[in-house]
Amino acid sequence: QVNIIVVGSNPGARAAKSATSTIPIVIVTTGDPVMDGLVSSLARPEGNLTGVTALGQDLSAKRLELLKQTMPRLSRVAVLTDPGSPYTGPAMAALIPAAKTLGVQLQVLAAHEPAEIDRSFNALHDSRAEALMVLLDIAFITHRHRIAELAAKHRLPAMYGERESLADGGLFFYGASLPEMYRRAATYVDKILKGAKPSDLPVEQPSTFELVVNLKAARSLGLDIPATIIDRADEVIE
Repeated sequence: QVNIIVVGSNPGARAAKSATSTIPIVIVTTGDPVMDGLVSSLARPEGNLTGVTALGQDLSAKRLELLKQTMPRLSRVAVLTDPGSPYTGPAMAALIPAAKTLGVQLQVLAAHEPAEIDRSFNALHDSRAEALMVLLDIAFITHRHRIAELAAKHRLPAMYGERESLADGGLFFYGASLPEMYRRAATYVDKILKGAKPSDLPVEQPSTFELVVNLKAARSLGLDIPATIIDRADEVIE
């Protein structure tokens, strides 16, 4: 007899929505709830689900652009993907035209299990990849320490879609603040517990995004981060 359900991903939201059509559901996600059929639209969600989404796949092109601005001669980027993830297709759909515009070739690395992650990095040996993008995925968050180790071993400047990877040695994070998204979700919970209907509460998107630069990782890679990037950063890890 719970009053409300809070879920942190689109797969979790689908599971909750399939279990109940009456208990209010509040989501905190980087996926697209419209594309996944969770809500009718962001402005008018209808049904029993609403919440906060960063639409993380739409940020993929911006992350690639930041890598290019940091490394102007960048020509080849490895992209770590999970073929089974619902986020992979939309992210790649945004990345491919962005890469063409920036004059960058993409090498897709497919992985899910830990052993597959290791094998994907081993395939980089002859690829001449100069940087790495790690797409948002539950498996990659779970194994972020290993991914950071492998990126360092292959001396790849890496861009991540979740902030926590920088604590493990990642170079860049660009995206919405997850703690702030959960704080916003708490306001939805408050409103619903006070009588508001999820269908009357538009799905919210963050208005600002964070750029975090890990200079410690940059030094270990022998990479000079341009002053223009450092000046734009919301946080610099020394």
